[in-house]
Amino acid sequence: MTLRIAIVGGGAAGASAAARARKWSQDARITMFEAGSMITHAPCGIPYYVGGIVGDSSMLKTYTPAEFSRSRNVEVRTGARVTEVDLRNRRLRVEEGGSASYQEWDRLILATGARPAVPPVEGVDLEGVFTVRLPDGARALREGLSAAGTVAVVGGGYIGLEMADAARSLGKRVLLFEAMDHVLPTTVDPDVAEIIHEELRSNGVELHLSEPLVRLEGDGRVRRVVTEGGSYAADAVVLAVGVRPDSELAEAAGLRTGPTGAVDVNEYMETSEPDVYAAGDLVETTHLVTGKRVWIPLAPPANKMGQVAGANAVSPRSLRFPGVVGTAVTKVFRYYVGRTGLSDAQAREEGIGFESKLVNTRSAAEYYGIYETIHIKLTVERGSGRIIGGQIVSRDKIAAGYLDLVATMVSRGMTIDDAFFADLSYSPATSPVWHPVITAARVLSHGRL
Repeated sequence: MTLRIAIVGGGAAGASAAARARKWSQDARITMFEAGSMITHAPCGIPYYVGGIVGDSSMLKTYTPAEFSRSRNVEVRTGARVTEVDLRNRRLRVEEGGSASYQEWDRLILATGARPAVPPVEGVDLEGVFTVRLPDGARALREGLSAAGTVAVVGGGYIGLEMADAARSLGKRVLLFEAMDHVLPTTVDPDVAEIIHEELRSNGVELHLSEPLVRLEGDGRVRRVVTEGGSYAADAVVLAVGVRPDSELAEAAGLRTGPTGAVDVNEYMETSEPDVYAAGDLVETTHLVTGKRVWIPLAPPANKMGQVAGANAVSPRSLRFPGVVGTAVTKVFRYYVGRTGLSDAQAREEGIGFESKLVNTRSAAEYYGIYETIHIKLTVERGSGRIIGGQIVSRDKIAAGYLDLVATMVSRGMTIDDAFFADLSYSPATSPVWHPVITAARVLSHGRL
């Protein structure tokens, strides 16, 4: 009998699951349901479209539905919203084209992703108030900001900083509001954030820290942003206060959620229900440093989770997802900003004794003449010397490569001794003779290395 695999969601995890399932089985009937018009979409590219780097929002994808269907032999149904998961009868209720139908399945993969969090304050439904979610809505977002004179961005996380950059690229006055005392508050430590603050201010962003949002005011259209620190005129507002798992469908079906509020899965992407898998931003996973359950919605692990779910939907427990260390990088005007593992604040919350140091070095030999400053910070466990976190800021995109190196060290449980003796490449054009990561490890050894 032909195996029927149904996938809900056509983003990173869903499309990756479909591709892997097809690779592992040429006979399975695979159907992917996507509520929007695009699949394999790239939400991370939206700020770059808004800012003019990406020419058209239709480019924010890897495949069209027709291309994916043809190359992967998968039935792709866009504009198809799944409104119910019937576990007892193993079927989905699907609304499309103004009518509803039912799709039966033998194995189900949920990949509904995450959606923007909207603060519970007055005025968030006014015209001119935007969130950033999918490329489907990117054109309206760009048009809305283009028509504005002053843009207020609420939230100093990745999306908030990227949207502030994009709005400045459009020539707008930009006010950035963050409730905490520094930007990227759940991502980097204050000493690293201070470098970013200076970059924002030097590029014309009016930075308002420690100013929680109180309400938005307007006459049908947004006119003012009111915070605990004051009242500010604005023609458009971007709400970038984070995301949450889009788990309503899973929860309504009775699937178990974990301590983070995301769907609980094991390393095989199995949910609490047999033959039902979930992957991507919808689910929580294990942090490789703490061993605790975490929800870190990022595209690279979402793609890999999809691969695991797709493989196991065909051949159960044949592939496992080990966990994450939360590696991420973004671009804020001229700076590349990255982090991995635990920040100092997170290590402190976990009760881990640690040491850390922010070190300033270079991306090339000084005599080479062409280099940028590399601000690199390592956080290590006191006593063992195990590297448990890293943060990097630089105007040279090589910072992302250095971050990936630190991420590998963190995920493998390597120590500062391991880092110091790592056999890394050297050329005057690519790094100082003492590689920045080795330099940071050496500083933390207190002269021992």
